[in-house]
Amino acid sequence: MLDSFDYKAGGLRSIGDVAEKANPGTYTYFIRLDENPSSDRTATFLGNVTEQISKVCNDLATHPVLSKASAINALGFSQGGQFLRAYVERCNHPPVHTLVTFGSQHNGISEFQNCGENDWVCQSWDGYLKRNTWSHFVQSRLVPAQYYRDPEDLQGYLDNSNFLADINNERVDSGNATYKENLKKLKRFVMYMFSEDVTVVPKESAWFADYNKTSEKITWLKERRIYKEDWLGLKWLDEYNRLEYKIAEGKHMQLSEELLSETFRQYFGVNPASNEKI
Repeated sequence: MLDSFDYKAGGLRSIGDVAEKANPGTYTYFIRLDENPSSDRTATFLGNVTEQISKVCNDLATHPVLSKASAINALGFSQGGQFLRAYVERCNHPPVHTLVTFGSQHNGISEFQNCGENDWVCQSWDGYLKRNTWSHFVQSRLVPAQYYRDPEDLQGYLDNSNFLADINNERVDSGNATYKENLKKLKRFVMYMFSEDVTVVPKESAWFADYNKTSEKITWLKERRIYKEDWLGLKWLDEYNRLEYKIAEGKHMQLSEELLSETFRQYFGVNPASNEKI
C-alpha cells in the first residue's frame, strides 16, 4: 500500500484495518522510503523518483514475507498509484496480481497544486518547482515535477521528464518492451477517478486521459496513441477485460469506509470476481 503521506499516518493505518476486516487474515505492508515517519513524508515531495522506485523494488524483493509470495495485490493513493505502476513495470518481484489506484496521475499533471498552509517543505521549493520545471536540478529532486506533463509543451516533457515520460513509454523510439510485458501480467488494473477532484489537474489523468488547457478538450485513453499503438499494454489489458475505469464520488482522497471495503472484497479477496475474456 502506497500513498502521499508517511507510512505511519493514522489514516493509512485505518485503511489497513479495513482491509483486514474485509478479508480476514490479510497481510498488509505499508511501503515507505524511510523508517522515520517525518523523513518518509518529506520523501513524497523531495527525492528522485527513479531512485525511490529502485529502493521499493529492493525492499519488496528482500522482504521476508512478500519475497516468498507467488503474487501480491497493490493499492496506491494519489501519486502512489503511478509509483506502484512503475514498480510493476520496472521490477515486479514479487509480481502484482491486482493493481488498484485512487486519484492517481497516470497521465501526469498540467498544474502544480498550491502548497498547504503548514507545508514548509513545499513552500520552500515552490519557486524552483514552477520556474525551473524542466531543469535537471528540479527533475532529479522535486517529486511533483517528475510527473508534470504539459500537452502544450510535449517536447520539453519528452526531452526532460525524469520519470513519467519513461514509465508511460512515450519516447517511442526508445520504448521499453519490458514495461509493456510486465504490465500485461496484471490480472486486473482498476483506476478510480474522483468525481469532484480539483487537486489533480486534470482529474481525468486518473484514467490516462489527456487534457488541453487552451481548448479544454479531453482526449480519452482509447482515442490516444498510447492506447491505439499499445505502447504500455493498456489496450491488451482492456481487450481481455482486465482494465477497469471507476468513479469515486467526492473530492480528492475523499474515501469512505464503504467504498474501501467494497474494493477490498471485490478485488483483493481470495477468489475475486473475474470478467476476463478467455
